[in-house]
Amino acid sequence: MLNKESFSWELYNRAPIVGIVRGVPMDVMRDIANAYLETGLHTIEITMNTAGATEMISKLRSEFHDLNVGAGTVCNMEDYDRAVAAGAQFIVTPILDEAVIRKSVEQNIPIFPGAYSPTEIYRAWSLGASAVKIFPATQLGVQFIKDISAPLNNIKLLPTGGVTLENIRSLFEAGAVGVGMGSSLFNKKLIVERNFEGLANHFAKIKAELKGF
Repeated sequence: MLNKESFSWELYNRAPIVGIVRGVPMDVMRDIANAYLETGLHTIEITMNTAGATEMISKLRSEFHDLNVGAGTVCNMEDYDRAVAAGAQFIVTPILDEAVIRKSVEQNIPIFPGAYSPTEIYRAWSLGASAVKIFPATQLGVQFIKDISAPLNNIKLLPTGGVTLENIRSLFEAGAVGVGMGSSLFNKKLIVERNFEGLANHFAKIKAELKGF
């Protein structure tokens, strides 16, 4: 039986995509989570600037035991404490906040801190990051991941921002160990139309690009 308390690396590694949910209401979130799991995706982050984020994290944790539920856009210790109290199993930050990283490592909660430059990336990793979120990857692209992976080959990179169906495979080929995906994964049109079958098909296409990784 899966441990309901802590983050499951086994589930994450089956499909190393962190789905980023921002501004989605809870009533729709259940249907999205069902489509997500049905497709074989297991790791989802609720951004702390989503209305009712902590309540959503708690509800998803209690209702979906095969889902890794984390908190994103964690910018300070106040956000961190609220997220962990709600039951977040992992933490994602858009910036490098050393206090948040240290606390997360101390409490044995996986953390993916945001970093941009080689210095920030190295600092985040040396503080104990589980993987470093390269953000915003939109501006940097696949070549940047290749360039960083050469000298910093021990650091796990998780590009986020601008990851799409078209480039996801090339990011893994360049050395990424995972990706963060928001609007390109959670297609707004399909969600507004409540076309959860279409959404599941969309998830499946993206997951198929990970074959071999």
